[in-house]
Amino acid sequence: MKGTWSLQDAKNKFSQVVDKAHKGGPQIVTRRGVESVVIMSIEDYRKLIKPTSDLIEFFKQSPLHGADLDVERSKDPSRKVDL
Repeated sequence: MKGTWSLQDAKNKFSQVVDKAHKGGPQIVTRRGVESVVIMSIEDYRKLIKPTSDLIEFFKQSPLHGADLDVERSKDPSRKVDL
């Protein structure tokens, strides 16, 4: 259950806001009546930022998947560089 708190109430009752974020989901804090920030549990935050696919799936979904790309390295000797 989402809760909404004014900034002043959230400051005065911060422990309650955190407890409700853990038990009831994200809590919205308003400033001058406008939604400003969300306080959420670390578990909810990690779910939110977790990638939806791994690197292999990312490349499989690429528009270049299956394209004939030349990825072979040149066997030419490297150029001489004065250090």
